Amino acid sequence: MKIGVVDVGGGLRGIYAVGVLDFCMDQNIRFDLGIGISAGSANLASYCAGQRGRNYQFYTEYAFRKQYMSLGNFILKKSFVDMDYVYGTLSNSDGENPLNYIAIRDNPMEFYVVATDALTGHAKYFDKKDISQDDYSIFKASSAIPFVCKPYEVQKSKYYDGALGDPVPVEKAFQLGCDRVIVILTKPENEIRNSKKDEKLASGIRKKYPAAAEKLCQRAQLYNESVALAKGYTKQGKVLIVAPDDTCGVDTLKRNKESLQQLYEKGYKDGQKIAKYIHTEVK
Repeated sequence: MKIGVVDVGGGLRGIYAVGVLDFCMDQNIRFDLGIGISAGSANLASYCAGQRGRNYQFYTEYAFRKQYMSLGNFILKKSFVDMDYVYGTLSNSDGENPLNYIAIRDNPMEFYVVATDALTGHAKYFDKKDISQDDYSIFKASSAIPFVCKPYEVQKSKYYDGALGDPVPVEKAFQLGCDRVIVILTKPENEIRNSKKDEKLASGIRKKYPAAAEKLCQRAQLYNESVALAKGYTKQGKVLIVAPDDTCGVDTLKRNKESLQQLYEKGYKDGQKIAKYIHTEVK
């Protein structure tokens, strides 16, 4: 049986998924396939590398540094979150907290990272072949929130956040051969997303990237439809949705150490649902 995991990301709310994945590492729960979107791609990279606790440090320590995210970054580098600092300065082999690329490469788990083509608005599914030692461009691309960050270039094309193109790629996981899929959300599963914030951000990129702006305006609807689809699969026993009952006040770019810790602990506790699920029979 091929079991997949989808981590939808969500900025700093992604610490919930860190808790879930840390539980999985502690219990030696392995997945055959992983798909990461935005911050979820970084979460799954550390999981795939077997680096328990690495992402926790990014959310609770590094994210509070001005080099990581700040108005200064936005003014000087056109990106509130400096992806080159996150996935370069910190993550490279000579960095403060290197990502173990060799472990990712040698892990039999299939690993996909979703980004959105800035010019076409189409989803792009990168895989391990698109990662090399100290070249983590696909994570930068997948995490580039429109307007808040500049689009990032990978293989001569520019990309924005994967959530524009495929915010909850449960269908993609089945297309890739999964029999069961664990979907990690970072908002309560019954929370309906609205497009107010997205429409404001879209206005800032529409002139240069009209297709991406249009996809951004449609993101809330696509997210809601994708979650509804995942819920349908749960009734067949083919999907398990793991989601917080509330976000403890954590938002995409809102930093509060106590709230982040609470959300992490929720995730760790909720990871127990995966242990039970993978040992049940399909209905």
